[in-house]
Amino acid sequence: MFRKITKRYIYFLLILLIFLGSVISISIGAFYIPAKKIPLILLSLFTKREYDLTFAEKVIILNFRLPRIILSFIVGAELSCAGVIYQGMFRNPLTDPYVIGASSGASLGASVAILYFQGMNFIGMNATPFFSFLGALFAVFLVWSIARIGGKTLSFSILLSGIAVSSFLSAIVSFLMYASGEKLKNIYFWHLGSFSYQGWKEVIINLPYGITGFLAGLFILRGLNVLQLGEETAFFTGVDVELLKKLCLISASLLTASAVAFCGIIGFVGLIIPHISRLIIGPDHRNLYVFSALFGGLYLMVMDTLARVIIAPSEMPVGIITALVGGPFFLYLLIKNRKIDFS
Repeated sequence: MFRKITKRYIYFLLILLIFLGSVISISIGAFYIPAKKIPLILLSLFTKREYDLTFAEKVIILNFRLPRIILSFIVGAELSCAGVIYQGMFRNPLTDPYVIGASSGASLGASVAILYFQGMNFIGMNATPFFSFLGALFAVFLVWSIARIGGKTLSFSILLSGIAVSSFLSAIVSFLMYASGEKLKNIYFWHLGSFSYQGWKEVIINLPYGITGFLAGLFILRGLNVLQLGEETAFFTGVDVELLKKLCLISASLLTASAVAFCGIIGFVGLIIPHISRLIIGPDHRNLYVFSALFGGLYLMVMDTLARVIIAPSEMPVGIITALVGGPFFLYLLIKNRKIDFS
């Protein structure tokens, strides 16, 4: 009973922080808008009343900041959920979409789509997220195949394979950027990870991929809990381990691709958030998955707000800030777990 009340309190506090974070994020920036005006602007969407608002305030909030905040929240949730699935599947807290190579694979697929298939559709899907999904899936299967030795997937092999594959695919992306000529500028800023120039169109296109990947992840959470006891134990408790792993790869890759396709590589979100969430809410994946989605959304929304205001009126790619935070955190986890991995 006490645990249930505590979890409810934690969720309530998290939702309250998301609300406050959203208001602050909308309010601050190169053009400051008083927080008390934000509810009035949102109300103006549903009523015909005229409030004491300027045209610039309406345009900045409704056309720029609001869709950007929503998209950053969605992408943060997607990367965090993908991190929970990868870490649960590989039973390794050091894995995330970036380390495992999924982000680089998605980046390669998206770069190919931007350079050669811009504006085209495949099987009813926009070319960029479709190719991004294929790239992420290819990278993860490649890492998994390389790391699998004698029927077993060793944690340290996964880490090394992920770093090697990620570096290789990133090199291909760099070559494509170098060879792209006039299109270099279009994909360079995107490659660094940024929400600049993203609007309602990107939010609407992203949502079906994100919702599908999130819902697919909900069906494998119980299996992930059992898998923590070991593959052999999971098998004898009735879990189809191979099918579970395939579902994990597909759902996590879809979430990663959906995030990378629109905003580039934003590293370490899928590493930091599941780890901190596990300390707060516990290791049960049924709670961890949902909590990480909300916490990851809040985290990336705050990081993107910092990216907008640190050097205002200019802004820096949010991927730089998440890397500055995530790099030291990754080293901390690596040092903390090295005795386990090398034993």
